[in-house]
Amino acid sequence: MATAEKQVMIVGIDDSEPSMYALGWTINHFFVPLGANSPFKLVIVHAKPSPTSAIAFVGPGAAEVLTIAQSDLKRSAARIVEKAKELCSKKLVTDVTVEVHEGDARNVLCEAVEKHHASILVVGSHGYGAIKRAFLGSVSDHCAHHAHCTVMIVKRPKTKH
Repeated sequence: MATAEKQVMIVGIDDSEPSMYALGWTINHFFVPLGANSPFKLVIVHAKPSPTSAIAFVGPGAAEVLTIAQSDLKRSAARIVEKAKELCSKKLVTDVTVEVHEGDARNVLCEAVEKHHASILVVGSHGYGAIKRAFLGSVSDHCAHHAHCTVMIVKRPKTKH
């Protein structure tokens, strides 16, 4: 009997608490209780900003500043990836791939969905209001409208005071 290939579930991560919460929530609900019987292969994707988008500097010394920014962004991406791998390791999730791609998170995640033929894209929610979303943009909103798969937006429960 031929074994069916697992569906791909992509989780988008960044350095924020909401994205790590979304990763943990996803692991706890789709991987830990099912173990090796999970119907999904987990692909974790981090979108590393390009150095030119991280700084707005032109003129003498720009090349040096870009080199420093590139180095800082690589270190930051490595730290984020390591945190995600540790979370997976603690929960004994082994069927996982971690990728880092340079670019805007909205585009990187939608492209990853296409590349992997993902069934589900999971992203965290920062809980911004309409005004902040309008100025900062919303990765989850963009993905919900443009990704060619189901998009699950994981929100952290509100704490009671």
